[in-house]
Amino acid sequence: MASTREWFESVAEAQRRAKRRLPKSVYYALIAGSEQGITLHDNVTAFSELGLVSRIGNLPRTRDQATTVLGESISLPVIISPTGVQAVTPEAEVAVARAAAAAGTIMGLSSFASKPIEEVVAANPRTFFQVYWMGSRERILKRLERARRAGAIGLIVTLDWSFATRRDWGSPVIPERLDLRTMLRFAPQGITRPRWLLDYLRSGGLPDLTVPNVALPGEPAPTFFGAYAEWMQTPLPTWDDIAWLREQWGGPFIVKGVLHPDDARRAVEIGADAISVSNHGGNNLDGAPATIRMLPAIVEAVGGKVEILLDGGIRRGSDVVKALALGARAVMIGRAYLWGLAANGEAGVRNVLDILRMGIDETLLGIGRASIHDLRPEDVIMPPDFTRGPKPSRARVLERPAGAVPESAAAERRAEAS
Repeated sequence: MASTREWFESVAEAQRRAKRRLPKSVYYALIAGSEQGITLHDNVTAFSELGLVSRIGNLPRTRDQATTVLGESISLPVIISPTGVQAVTPEAEVAVARAAAAAGTIMGLSSFASKPIEEVVAANPRTFFQVYWMGSRERILKRLERARRAGAIGLIVTLDWSFATRRDWGSPVIPERLDLRTMLRFAPQGITRPRWLLDYLRSGGLPDLTVPNVALPGEPAPTFFGAYAEWMQTPLPTWDDIAWLREQWGGPFIVKGVLHPDDARRAVEIGADAISVSNHGGNNLDGAPATIRMLPAIVEAVGGKVEILLDGGIRRGSDVVKALALGARAVMIGRAYLWGLAANGEAGVRNVLDILRMGIDETLLGIGRASIHDLRPEDVIMPPDFTRGPKPSRARVLERPAGAVPESAAAERRAEAS
């Protein structure tokens, strides 16, 4: 169906509407990638290098997208990836959680989110809570206990961000707090986007830029940069630390940020239930390959011992089908749903999920597959040099253990293409 005022027919249209509605700093925070944006761009363009062969005659009249992720039944193989401080709409993660629940899928909530975990779980009981290795073990345990009490059903530990915040094409200015001086500085951006500003004023005020899920009982919620400072000052975790974290949580456990086959093996060794093949949406090591390029090697490395998710560059249902054919169980989306949220709130997130659902169905029909579970690598046409990237080292067979603004128009076009 064609786009209307309340409906957009592609993720690209959602992005265009988000740009028109959001202040520049907020919009460019959504499209930012580290340094030159090489990895950010490759995440998207790599999918276009993969082909599909259409079939005709005796095509399946119905197509099945339902699957499970860590025992949770979902109606389509797309789940919400955790993203931090969604200063996109006042309801932020709560609206996203409701949209995900309505679509029959899982919500991923960042520890740097703008809404408390208790409110998000109330909106979608199937919420996975995301953490960084941040602070002492005692503080980490208290955050896990809060998530457990709130009803989070799984834990995502993110390991793929090395504090790479530089952008060759300019970084959006993100204030630590919205005091009077800051509001005056950013007033021109707000005035030029009156709908965004009015939505916040009607909800009781501007974003306060705090991260309530990092706070421990009795502590005020820190600002994003206050929490960021605690994270940066924490010694980097070892695999033994992650194994300890997995043991302390006890429930479904996802390691996010895997891009090397050897790291995939280590995640299996420490008892992860699933891994997410991820490069933090192009916000980590610039020049790293797109996640879809590394997926086949990682699938081979783990040998079916854990479930595999993939995030990075998903814009169409055909992207989802390609990822599943190459071995992913489901994909996680980030920027796509944030653009939908900016374009039309909760309905916009549902719109994005509907676009992907329809695109998956159309692609399954086009290649003659009745179910996502029938997909095979041979459904995808892959160029000979597509899976370039680090080679896995020799390793024994693993046994699963028990239990901004751009400074030029050219840079802006490059950023938006991503």
